[in-house]
Amino acid sequence: MMNSSKSIDVITVGHALVDIRIMVKDFPGSDQESPVLQQSWGAGGSAVNVAIGVRRLGATSGIIAKIGFDNFGRIVVDELMREGVDMRGLRISWRNTGFTIVGINSLGDIIMYGYKGVAEELEPGEIDEELVSIARHMHIASLRIDTSLKAVEMAKRYGLTVSWDPGRVLSMKGLDALKDLLKKIDIVMLNEQEAYNMTGEKDYTKASEKIRSVGPKIVIVKLGKEGSYVSSEEFTGKIQAFTVDKIVDTTGAGDAFASGFIVSMLRGYNIRKAVIYANATAALKITRLGSHEIPSHDEVIRFIWDRLSYF
Repeated sequence: MMNSSKSIDVITVGHALVDIRIMVKDFPGSDQESPVLQQSWGAGGSAVNVAIGVRRLGATSGIIAKIGFDNFGRIVVDELMREGVDMRGLRISWRNTGFTIVGINSLGDIIMYGYKGVAEELEPGEIDEELVSIARHMHIASLRIDTSLKAVEMAKRYGLTVSWDPGRVLSMKGLDALKDLLKKIDIVMLNEQEAYNMTGEKDYTKASEKIRSVGPKIVIVKLGKEGSYVSSEEFTGKIQAFTVDKIVDTTGAGDAFASGFIVSMLRGYNIRKAVIYANATAALKITRLGSHEIPSHDEVIRFIWDRLSYF
């Protein structure tokens, strides 16, 4: 466990959903059927994925999210409990837990159908202040602006660092609509499309600079198989991705990256090493079925050690 006077390393704030995953050889066209080769159910959503990822990488975590009082909600609770995530920040509604149907073809491409359910109904007043007060870092992902603002303001009051992954929907609101939130964020992690949505800049290097000029100290643009681009005072540049023999499931790869980056920064890694660690975490995740099938810390270190030519 990391040395700290605070008892929780990372709290995640955002969506708690259930993922229904099906693997097929090819995606069917209209009025066609494709046999399901493999299927699995499990907890998902960025808040869940990162909370579990942080635990598997050897740190402690808690979650602030909203689920329904239903069977899907029970799946989320069971999985978080099994992984050792602090759940005091979970809020329960009589309405339905959200879910995502994820289709994965033989190339590892995905299609998704999402129903947010009560996940997006987490209100600003439902942020658990006690949990925030005993944490070191907060990660907010794909959550409505008013609740995100309340969460980050509370985090700053208790001295936490904050990372943020806007997700596709929020990124489309643009930089002006997100400025009040961005001013309070330390680390922004988003993909190339989201960086474009937010800034209107097709060049992700320029987009990252625009975002960083608003306030964040670190902006990371995730480039998939091309790696990651970092904009920060300490280090600015592109860091290549690791290659893997077979891609099984790319869902949750961004959350795996976030888990790896946050945990390695809390361990005291410099930014470049933290991104390498995060890239390795994401690379191992995509070889496994499931949005939070994130490796252990030892697996990540072995993976990097076996690929020293990367450096």
